Amino acid sequence: MKPPFSRTLGELIVEQAERYGSHPAVISDQRTLSYADLAQRAGHVASVMRARGIRRGDRVGLLVNNRPEWLEAFFGASMAGAVVVAFSTWSTRDELEWLLGDSGIRMLISLDRFMDHDFAADLKSLIAEGRYPGLRDVELVRHDSATSLFADAAPAPLVRLAPGEGASATDDAIVIYTSGSSSRPKSVPLSHYGIIENGFNIGERQGYGPNDRVLLAPPLFWSYGSANAMSAALTHGATLVLQGRFEAGEAISLIERHGCTALYTLPAITSAIVSHPTFKPERTRTLRTGLTIGAPQDILTAANVLGATEICNVYGQTESYGNCCVTPHDWPLERRAECQGPPLPGVEIRIVDATTGATLPAGEEGLIEVRGYVMRAYIGSSADQTAAALTDDGFFRTGDMGRFRDDGTISFSGRVTEMIKKGGINISPAEVEDVLMRHDAVALAGVVGVPDRQQGELLAAFIVAKPGMHPNRDDIIAHCRTLASRYKVPDFVEIRESLPVTVTGKLMRRELKQIAASLSQGRAS
Repeated sequence: MKPPFSRTLGELIVEQAERYGSHPAVISDQRTLSYADLAQRAGHVASVMRARGIRRGDRVGLLVNNRPEWLEAFFGASMAGAVVVAFSTWSTRDELEWLLGDSGIRMLISLDRFMDHDFAADLKSLIAEGRYPGLRDVELVRHDSATSLFADAAPAPLVRLAPGEGASATDDAIVIYTSGSSSRPKSVPLSHYGIIENGFNIGERQGYGPNDRVLLAPPLFWSYGSANAMSAALTHGATLVLQGRFEAGEAISLIERHGCTALYTLPAITSAIVSHPTFKPERTRTLRTGLTIGAPQDILTAANVLGATEICNVYGQTESYGNCCVTPHDWPLERRAECQGPPLPGVEIRIVDATTGATLPAGEEGLIEVRGYVMRAYIGSSADQTAAALTDDGFFRTGDMGRFRDDGTISFSGRVTEMIKKGGINISPAEVEDVLMRHDAVALAGVVGVPDRQQGELLAAFIVAKPGMHPNRDDIIAHCRTLASRYKVPDFVEIRESLPVTVTGKLMRRELKQIAASLSQGRAS
């Protein structure tokens, strides 16, 4: 498919509306918006924003879950020349207090509440304290409403911006807060052209076209949702099927009801779906492609059990527009499972020695650095971390370990801070987790290191059993001894009902390490 001509996201939705018209752009709950509908609603949002004084470069906060209003606000802000700052709908009052101060937003569009978060009350008390003089406009969206954003606002003339008043291709389109090693999340700006171009390339690797319907349960406020899924789908005329909050039973129903051909998933999401009591392969038989991360067994489960036979394995981070490596959907499954694919077009990757910084040849493991579609800098209170994150020649230091394979694909080993060093040997927890996941009774696995005086660190494994299965520690150890080298066999195995994961399904290793440390101390006492 030919890429779109548009260089800004506001232009993109207008271009796609002209091209696809009444074709569905987004489905959510019982609502369906065509490309023409979405462009019209975004234009109304842009008009209201301009009437309220929003200008090029102004920041608009967006505290909304996966629903059409998120897209209306995002593309409307883009048309008005503004920058969207995406806030997590899982934010506590304390986190909101910090985010409002760090982001410098002029307008905030927020749900009145989400689950047990009463945003209306939190915002009222925070703003009343007068600490955000730049925040001049707050628009609340009823969580139980299905009306268009700004539907009750007075009519405003359609946006007709003079040259220089609208966004340019290199302007920031969205700011995403991403967690890392620091105590507060880092603020990552992503540009219009980068989201469009990299997103289109991701969609190409998945084999998207206008007939695809893409289930998105991970949130749009995450780069996996906005810079990745949204852009990949809409640049190809595909339909986004939004799930407001992931729940496995509902996800199965959405796939079945709307005939979804693709999905964005994660190991924990895949495990929850295939382990759900209502799951049957025929209910997800329309699935074909999509994206996921994880160990080889996670890819195989998504393909062979869930049914997305052309699922793509990926590598990336928020700073690299969601993904910088994707396996082509038409590669053999075994090849997709064993690597994260070649770099996307326009992306350059090198592997460097952790000590000397020298570029390493294929086959040697080192630190992964990425150049091309990467953020320009951290901003806000995290701006001072930019120098450590970007090299003088423009590469982003990912903090990840990996290697180039002989065929030019990337093999991700794990985070530097996640690597376990046992007896002087570096062990990737993902590699041990893959072995654990091959056990017939294991639904989910997490591995972390715990301190040990003699070995440096020991391997602590946590597993969640499949429904109706009752593995024991000896079974798990015997299984690992059969498939893995001796030093990769867990020293401790804990069987639990659940593991700590983020709202997007990623394993929370820091919390798991704390659990492992407390259990280790208990054994020692």
